[in-house]
Amino acid sequence: MNPANLKDGMIRSVAIVLACSVCLGGQLAAAQEVLNKDVFYKSVEAAQLAVSYYGVYDDPAELERLQSIGYRIAQESSFDHYPFSFFLVDMPVPNAFALPGGQIFVTRGMLDLDLTDEMLAGLLGHEVGHVVLQHGTKLQRRATLLNVLSQALLVGVAVTTSDNARDPGPAPPTPYGTRSEGGDRVMGAAAAGIVVSELLLRSYSREFEDQADDEGVRLTAGAGFDPGGFEQLMSLMNTRLPQSKEYGYWSTHPFFESRMRAAAVRTDLLRVQKPEAADEYREKTQARLLELTEGKKVNTEITAFLEDAAVATWPRSDAAHEIRKARLHTQRDKELDKNQLARDYGKLLESYRAELERIQGFDPETPHAATLRAEMNDFEQAIVRLYPAAAETFHEGVFETDFLETFVSNYPEAEELAEVSLALGEAYSRLRRPKDAVSTFLRSWRAAPDSEAGQRAERGLVALAPTLEELEALQELADQTANPELKSVATDRLTRQASSFKTLANGAGFLKRFPKSELGEVVIARLNQLADGLYGEAILYQNIGDHAKALDRIQSILTHAPLSPAAAKLRAGAVLES
Repeated sequence: MNPANLKDGMIRSVAIVLACSVCLGGQLAAAQEVLNKDVFYKSVEAAQLAVSYYGVYDDPAELERLQSIGYRIAQESSFDHYPFSFFLVDMPVPNAFALPGGQIFVTRGMLDLDLTDEMLAGLLGHEVGHVVLQHGTKLQRRATLLNVLSQALLVGVAVTTSDNARDPGPAPPTPYGTRSEGGDRVMGAAAAGIVVSELLLRSYSREFEDQADDEGVRLTAGAGFDPGGFEQLMSLMNTRLPQSKEYGYWSTHPFFESRMRAAAVRTDLLRVQKPEAADEYREKTQARLLELTEGKKVNTEITAFLEDAAVATWPRSDAAHEIRKARLHTQRDKELDKNQLARDYGKLLESYRAELERIQGFDPETPHAATLRAEMNDFEQAIVRLYPAAAETFHEGVFETDFLETFVSNYPEAEELAEVSLALGEAYSRLRRPKDAVSTFLRSWRAAPDSEAGQRAERGLVALAPTLEELEALQELADQTANPELKSVATDRLTRQASSFKTLANGAGFLKRFPKSELGEVVIARLNQLADGLYGEAILYQNIGDHAKALDRIQSILTHAPLSPAAAKLRAGAVLES
């Protein structure tokens, strides 16, 4: 059997079981107003899952640049079927994609190319063009994927065995759902992973790409950007990423040679217009997004996602501040409901400081700042008031790990910090959490390197380093400079482990925390190798009828290596049946 041939192997089809009323041709053949709302809310659901699945790339400055450029282009389009919203996702592969409801994504990998404003404008113009021209609903495969997403979460994805596979009879429920006739039903994240990845990563036709290019450069020039930025972008990618075409932008936006030639011609025919500020447009878009949180009964995750989009759209408005303040108060109330010594005031103050810095960046004289400062003062007084009791509890020696965690958060400059961190690091070691143990031992050592606690913490790190398998922890030790011998041991072991680590979660965690590591390519290669091995195991287990083990491998691939060739093979074998 050829493992790459899913129709003859493990997965004969991925069927999402739906009633006929959910079919695209049935439900969406209604009035235009209903059609737009339906597409919008389904797109929001897909966008929320995509952000949850791939993760948010937290870079406020780049997010604001994305919003500023994106809304100038969106304003130029005069498109009013759906409100546009722009997101940064934590994907290392350079890419960008749009959902038909107006949600546009740019990946961390794309920003890592150091795009100029003109290049980013060209990229966003193209994606806005896809939305304006409604390509997402005109392409049957994408429309179907969008339409079945919520059913994938509720009903699941049935993974069926091949025709000649042995049926082992009734099987107990799996962690992902229950066994269905002919196979297993994957629920929740794994089902959504297949559908969302296909929805975002499937390429458009040559005709649609050409239309979006044409519309994009027109919008770019109209918004006051040099339309040549799009040609410059593709030239940059073609130069910088020749070996990434299989999985990067060229995979989801193919036909690049002809598109580059066409871009040069279009640029010569366009004149850059005087730019217009998009502040009012952004404020109106924010209001519309917030109205849509009230226009349909949605779950709390979707509501929060729409609020996040609205805040990012125009973050300096009173509405944005009220949303952020309400969330701060939710966090505050959750802490205040705890026992006094269990309250993490340190984390709470960190959130308040970030919000204070944000709003003062918009308006240094904003009255909202005074409110935040007053509440922060209350927390700081509470920390001082509780310190004697916290210190006494620690010195008595009877405490739980949670107490130690709260202590180091609330009292990062306390005289007991080295001792408390040492105790916490030892607790993590006993709990077999070596990554956390390394970080905490490092804190103890740095707080008081010459103290007994600091020296014990250093000895703990020296003992851990030769056997550590966690790449993140090894990188932390390799980055320290106080102990050259420890640095050398950690660096050598990290180099070896980067090409031989054993779990997808280990490699995925390292790439997320250290995305620009010199070992990144080595780790990605090993991650892909492990994912391919799990894919082969899944085929084997599926064919012998061990569905639970097969699904465990599928879940691991989709969760920790969603951009691997193995995950692509899983998506390629998906056949959606309504």
